[in-house]
Amino acid sequence: MPSLNIRVERWSELSEQKRTERLMRPEQSRSLSLREAVTDILSQVREQGDAAVIKLTQKFDNPSATQLVMSAEQKAETLKDLTATVKAAIDKAYSTITEFHRQQQPRDIRVETAPGVVCEQRYTPLQSVGLYIPGGSATLPSTALMLGVPAQLAGCPRKVLATPPTASGGIPAAVVYVAELCGIDDIILCGGAQAIAALAYGTESVSAVDKIFGPGNAFVTEAKQQVSQDASGVAIDMPAGPSELLVIADETANPAFVASDLLSQAEHGADSQVILLTPSEQLATQVQRQLQQQCSELSRQETAAEALANSRLIVTDSLNQAISLSEQYAPEHLSLQFNQARDYLPQLTRAGSIFVGHYTPESGGDYATGTNHVLPTYGYARNYSSLGLLDFYRRYTVQESTAQGLAGLADAITTLCDVEGLDAHKRAVTIRLEASS
Repeated sequence: MPSLNIRVERWSELSEQKRTERLMRPEQSRSLSLREAVTDILSQVREQGDAAVIKLTQKFDNPSATQLVMSAEQKAETLKDLTATVKAAIDKAYSTITEFHRQQQPRDIRVETAPGVVCEQRYTPLQSVGLYIPGGSATLPSTALMLGVPAQLAGCPRKVLATPPTASGGIPAAVVYVAELCGIDDIILCGGAQAIAALAYGTESVSAVDKIFGPGNAFVTEAKQQVSQDASGVAIDMPAGPSELLVIADETANPAFVASDLLSQAEHGADSQVILLTPSEQLATQVQRQLQQQCSELSRQETAAEALANSRLIVTDSLNQAISLSEQYAPEHLSLQFNQARDYLPQLTRAGSIFVGHYTPESGGDYATGTNHVLPTYGYARNYSSLGLLDFYRRYTVQESTAQGLAGLADAITTLCDVEGLDAHKRAVTIRLEASS
């Protein structure tokens, strides 16, 4: 077990420069070489279709890959490996996630804004969505649920799931089961930037989608951003970076609970970041000891230890100062481990998802409380929202006026046309008034 490089610091003793540094994220991997590599992959897939995707899949994941779309026979064979225990856990999580997201159903509105003038706002599901599920070192049926459930509830006609295959060509039975549960139409056996390209531009085997959802590594994130900026590309759910958690706690918190939550995010990756803000120096010291003890027991202790090197244990002057610093940082996950924490929610609006109280672990939201775990990271919680049902819809407006309704608005419309110097706009009104008089 490596020695943990994380120390307790007092906010009041830090210089302005040090304070800025302590709230900075680890630098994301968006080097010029990464961007160029992703651009090259996107170009290959656009020009060569299936052949390029299969070649890249052979290079990065499965050396014997020959197909992109998982067959019905392969799905059935894979599901034989699903244990009853895992199936029951997925069913429970599916139930809670469905219950929470079902309550987010949008409502069409119809308003008479003036006599004879009716305006509407309507919602329609996206026609085709691509759901990206990371693979590699972890099996992530939870992410498949977080994307598949709202796509299913929204009624998106076509749902495509893409995930990297293993070296033997398969994918976890748990992910296949979630796909069946959520009515996924196709499972695409590829990952990385090449999967994003296939979903965005289409190939012989994969039809292009309207919007791509889901987290991923630096290549996936870069590919999503590039296709979203391409005139012939697609929309994406949100910009995102490495996983992060900020905990605000005081002397009423259990240091073992706090440390376990910090480690639950640190084990995601070396570029994850976790922060404790507390007015109690005693708690900070106890958490530091708990981190060393608990990290030594983890299967991913090396990864967690690397993440903790970019993490912070900060003693603030007060709980209110901790809240102010949290708002400045805008964390992906925010855990409130102090009594009467709910009373402070009106002051805490810049977070992807908030976990209230001593018995609400962040991992609960990752799996089965019902909220969505696809969240804005890297400070984007200042202006982006957690993933929800509405992200799988698009809204549009409708308006209708009678001749009398148009006459009632004519003066306002034509006057503003004159102000803006748009004669044709004005004529589109007056020609109708003349016809109806």
